[in-house]
Amino acid sequence: MSNNRGRGLQANVLGTFDTVVMAVAGSAPAYSIAATTAVLVGAVGLASPAALLYCAIPMLGIALAFSRLGRIDVNAGASYSWVGRTLHPFLGFISGWALVISTTIFMVAGSLPAGSMTLALFDEELAESTALSTLVGACWFLVMLLVVLGGARLTVRAQIVMSGVELVILALFAVLAVFHTDNAHVFDWSWLGFGHFDGVAGFASGALIAAFYYWGWDVTSNLSEETRNSRRTTGLAGLIGVGIVFLLFEVFTIAVNVILSSQQIQDNDANVLAVLGEEVWPGWGGKLLIVAVMLSTIATLETTLIQVTRSLFAMGRDRTMPSALGKVHQRWNTPWVAVAVVGVVALVMFIASNALGTVGDILSDAISAIGLQIAVYYGLTGLAAVVAYRKMLLKSVGDFVLGGLWPLFGALFMFWIFVESLGELSGSALAIGFGGIAAGLIPMFWYWRQGSDYYRPAKLDATRTVQADYVPAGGGGDNSLVHEGLPTDF
Repeated sequence: MSNNRGRGLQANVLGTFDTVVMAVAGSAPAYSIAATTAVLVGAVGLASPAALLYCAIPMLGIALAFSRLGRIDVNAGASYSWVGRTLHPFLGFISGWALVISTTIFMVAGSLPAGSMTLALFDEELAESTALSTLVGACWFLVMLLVVLGGARLTVRAQIVMSGVELVILALFAVLAVFHTDNAHVFDWSWLGFGHFDGVAGFASGALIAAFYYWGWDVTSNLSEETRNSRRTTGLAGLIGVGIVFLLFEVFTIAVNVILSSQQIQDNDANVLAVLGEEVWPGWGGKLLIVAVMLSTIATLETTLIQVTRSLFAMGRDRTMPSALGKVHQRWNTPWVAVAVVGVVALVMFIASNALGTVGDILSDAISAIGLQIAVYYGLTGLAAVVAYRKMLLKSVGDFVLGGLWPLFGALFMFWIFVESLGELSGSALAIGFGGIAAGLIPMFWYWRQGSDYYRPAKLDATRTVQADYVPAGGGGDNSLVHEGLPTDF
């Protein structure tokens, strides 16, 4: 499968620190806590910290899978390439398509809070208007679109500023929450056990929402062709990112359960953090946390745009989608056609979303639908890692646990919450989730019939790739496992 058609992305732009920042920003700690805590508490109540804990363990397994696959195949398409080259090209395409659909939906679901948070800084009443929130959110989206179009360097600089301020504010409030004394509940260690779940189905619905919290750290893999020493860096950054956001999610979810009453959480479902901020630091707290959420939302719009445009770029390059998507801008080294297409589609969806109801209703169904799609591509990637490394799993205990058992557990967990949650979701969430994936069958079969090389892949095998020498610029053949001119640490 030829990986180099025409001009490529700009190699060696991002370092380890940049990539860790992107991983944390991808999971959008402040946004996830603000937008999703009410949904999670509504689903599982006091078991919300436990849902996040028990979802973090398999999520680390998926992060290990991404890390190990990134070592043997550097590709902006990430799971789209890996699953296609290990399990089956059709499954690979569905993985890539699930990411494209989930990120596209998220850009609408994420732009609405970006708009309402910006308005909330000036006037709480204005923030309630869906039309105005959509308009301001669309403006932020367009700004991020231009930043992403401007190249990986500009993208990461903007990201460091936004995520830096966000994380400083979150750290400050984490400390303030610990010393807050006027609490609605007393913390109990049983919140981290299984006792508060309403049976297996209740646990599954909590886990599906928790998966949405973590989603996004894998943007590091989509940036692999633009990262220095990417075979080591992208996977490591993903693992560090999951660890950092896990700690933030736990601290704030416990703080919300301790400090706020269930009525307060219910009444402020679109932004629980602002209420928490007011409780912890009356007067200034709410405003500061609104700033953190606003920055987090805008930052994650940027990482989401990276994921969807790099995935579409890889698909265009492989001719599994229109080949124009694989075109790279001469000056900025970014897939400008993919960026433009995503921009147009998202703006059309912004307008359509206004007809669907309030911000809260749109968010709830969209988050649930995205959860299904995440479960599909994360689960398939977990399996792909086990298959790619199957011949090396018995070499040591570490290989067996980190390369086989844990990624496999992560994959099975993702498939399990996918199946379990089907009975729990609303009709509209299921329609968004399945309809989005089903739409991908059309380009998949069309380009398969057109004879794209992607559907005749060179199989991914860790024993061959890990032992292979670095392929220098111009040295990669049609079945090269390394992108030409991309330094690696093998």
